Amino acid sequence: MREFKRTDRVADQLQKELAVLIQREVKDPRLGMVTVSGVEVSRDLGYADVHVTLLGEDTPERIKENLKVLKQAAGFLRGQIAKRIKLRHVPELRFHYDESVVRGQRLSSLIEEAVQSDRARSGEQGDDEDGDGGESR
Repeated sequence: MREFKRTDRVADQLQKELAVLIQREVKDPRLGMVTVSGVEVSRDLGYADVHVTLLGEDTPERIKENLKVLKQAAGFLRGQIAKRIKLRHVPELRFHYDESVVRGQRLSSLIEEAVQSDRARSGEQGDDEDGDGGESR
């Protein structure tokens, strides 16, 4: 059995190329700092679902606007990929917002808050650990 499927190799190559192309070639001022977090290619290589994140701009309006810009640039990006990667058929690009980074940051901050509150609570209990009610001898 092969270690990597062809679709996985194509997806990895598409991710690398799209990351460079979006940063350097798409000249739309509405486009923010877009990061390509992952690409999934269909088995027949007809479609590529491109997952993107936005750095510092995660309001629903900005997300929608950036996805619109990427959707409009999909034909251009597909043409550029055709020049760079030797494929018989370049997959149609479909862009999706990847919430996993934002969700991960939110969970991380919640965990940090819980740890700090535990430390504060154990610190309050730790001051009176000798059991004499705070009296000194």
